[in-house]
Amino acid sequence: MPLTTTALAYDELAERWLDDRFDPLNGLTQHERALRFLPDDAEGWALNVGCGCNTRFNSLMRTHGLQIEGIDVSARMIELARAADPALSLHHADVCSWQPPRTYRFIAAWDSIWHVALKDQRALMLKLMHALDAGGVFLFTAGGLDAEGEHVDAYMGPELNYSTLGIPGLLKVIAEAGCVCKHLEFDQYPQKHLAVIVQRV
Repeated sequence: MPLTTTALAYDELAERWLDDRFDPLNGLTQHERALRFLPDDAEGWALNVGCGCNTRFNSLMRTHGLQIEGIDVSARMIELARAADPALSLHHADVCSWQPPRTYRFIAAWDSIWHVALKDQRALMLKLMHALDAGGVFLFTAGGLDAEGEHVDAYMGPELNYSTLGIPGLLKVIAEAGCVCKHLEFDQYPQKHLAVIVQRV
């Protein structure tokens, strides 16, 4: 399923993630944990991949001295994000073809990159991890399967693609990128929702 389809789906769904409608605690504990791996003086840039329109993580990242850059394939998400937090540096782009303009102390991809086709997952993961500063941290979510997999789901209404490299595949690409897995958990067990924290050595 092409990312243009994902963009149109999230244009349609965007208002579901507005700050006053969405659970403000969703993913917050995992972001707090990931940011604790940064040194106390870790000023620099954070990249929010699939940033959406919800700003619940922004103040937390700023307390760690981070300037925030966001990227999303949905034009409506970008429009709402800009209205909610005008200080953000935002890109309306497909993260698979987009080239990061800098390196980052922190990268988050919360419930976003699993929409990328399985054939493109490995290259995207490598690109994001290579965009980390030394000691930088990458937090992402993935399908917690024992092997790679891909499927289409219409749970939210529009059809959306979901894919994962599977836990062994994720650990392999993390090592290949010169990074270390610092934390891995099924944070919504028994759902196969996997939260992973990676650090560049």
